[in-house]
Amino acid sequence: MKVEVKFFTSLREITDKKVDEVQVQDTITVEGLLTQLSEKYGREFMEYLYNEKGKVHRYLSILVNGKSVNILQGLNTELKEGDTVAILPPVGGG
Repeated sequence: MKVEVKFFTSLREITDKKVDEVQVQDTITVEGLLTQLSEKYGREFMEYLYNEKGKVHRYLSILVNGKSVNILQGLNTELKEGDTVAILPPVGGG
């Protein structure tokens, strides 16, 4: 099954891509996808995504088809064929 992953700001630089179409197993969660992406893109990607305890940084927003995983099932949200996952950096203002 394929899902689309959109990268922004620093992740775009790390991956050298705006969008990646990722082949995943038939049943995968957002957490599983992040693990797969970390293996694919390496240490710099992992350091951007995870804190020292191995948890996804709280300031990152992860969306599935435009909806925050926080209003779905969190990182346990199951993905389906054709889903779009976006990893967004913190938004600043002033």
